[in-house]
Amino acid sequence: MRNLALTALAAALLAAPAAAQSDPWQPQPYVQIEHPDWSRDAVLYQINTRHFTPEGTFAAAEEELPRLRELGVDILWLMPIHPIGEVNRKGTLGSPYSVQDYYAVNPEFGTEADFRSFMEAAHAQGFKVILDLVANHTAWDNALASEHPDWYEKTWDGNFRPTPWWDWSDIIDLDWTKPGVRQHVGEAMEYWVREFGVDGYRADVAGYVPVDFWETMRARLDAIRPVFMLGEVQETAFHRAAFDATYAWDWHNTSKNIAQGNGNATSWYGYYAENESLWPREAMRMTYIENHDSNAWEGTIYENYGPALDAMTALSFTGEGLPLIHNGMEACNAKRLEFFERDPIDWDQNPDCRYGELLVDLIDFRKANPALENGQWGAVMQQVVTDQPQQMFAWVRQEEGNKVVGLFNFSAEPVTATLSDGLAAGSYSEFRSDAPVTLATGDKVTLPAWGFRLLSAGGE
Repeated sequence: MRNLALTALAAALLAAPAAAQSDPWQPQPYVQIEHPDWSRDAVLYQINTRHFTPEGTFAAAEEELPRLRELGVDILWLMPIHPIGEVNRKGTLGSPYSVQDYYAVNPEFGTEADFRSFMEAAHAQGFKVILDLVANHTAWDNALASEHPDWYEKTWDGNFRPTPWWDWSDIIDLDWTKPGVRQHVGEAMEYWVREFGVDGYRADVAGYVPVDFWETMRARLDAIRPVFMLGEVQETAFHRAAFDATYAWDWHNTSKNIAQGNGNATSWYGYYAENESLWPREAMRMTYIENHDSNAWEGTIYENYGPALDAMTALSFTGEGLPLIHNGMEACNAKRLEFFERDPIDWDQNPDCRYGELLVDLIDFRKANPALENGQWGAVMQQVVTDQPQQMFAWVRQEEGNKVVGLFNFSAEPVTATLSDGLAAGSYSEFRSDAPVTLATGDKVTLPAWGFRLLSAGGE
């Protein structure tokens, strides 16, 4: 009997961990990937090689790396580097998103040796580099169209088909039910990571490609080296086992609407409520002021934001989110850059430009305050209640002794608001000036039109 009792006890002890694991009330982690540690406080910088320098080459872009190091960015996103299709080409040079060969570089930008040199120089200077990957479609004259016509989606009458509804006549859609498509694109992704040291990808129209492909590739790429993946999609499912970061289109649209008088400070409530309640903590959501698409098709930073630009930029860098700088922003670029032609950025177009200085200061502030880090590393935004919610957007992010207060006037009129609760109370240093500041419940805060203040305590 004693032996039977001991056997039963041993069985119970062995079963305990399994029972705990199978407890239906225990929360289960949703995100299955680990962000590379170098993405913890990273800032993205997008390079359109065609426009970035007067020469429009990898070699010329390499010469600009020290300037980008001084700016303070970390991850360089290169727009597609591959040869561009000639059949049904748009404009003179065509869209970079009409890929003729996944395994080659566009001779417009230089040679493979030039690209390898760029990668080696970028890594030597502390950057990570991700490539723009166009998986959903190819150029009409990509060799796959003649060698594997069955790998493409077709129209009702059996012809190659561009992505429906959009005016994307220069490309044709791949059929992602075909294993050959997945293998060809997937092995190309592995090629650039393995052979050139690429640190990940920005996936064009990622939501048009099945999420299981991205999950498969994330695991395969991570087996080569830790990668960072940014997806052009706004869905939580893509964060489970594929992407570190995705687009925050709702943030971008909300910021533009407020800046253009089609909303007020409370317009942010919907975005940030959903961000906290629906999205996993690990999700990095790219809160961008401008990228290549918005510049070309929506307008410049000045057309879209006007006098609200500085405040919106400050929020993109300090609120929950992953900030992006599109090439030319730091030079106050006020031109819609051509999409299908060479249109080199005029880096001297505005000698009085101070926006670049703001970007540098915001990056420094961000890196000095761990509460502002990306994904699960950063702190959740908590609302500071004021008596002027239509104008004043106020919040705190705090963790492990570091506290940041953000006070924003998202209106075209000055505002004086009373701090109705004690969340923001404390002693701080002012952004840029480092002047000491003390806040208490009931204090009044005055901000000019589109003004903002950032206060910090306990940072580096």
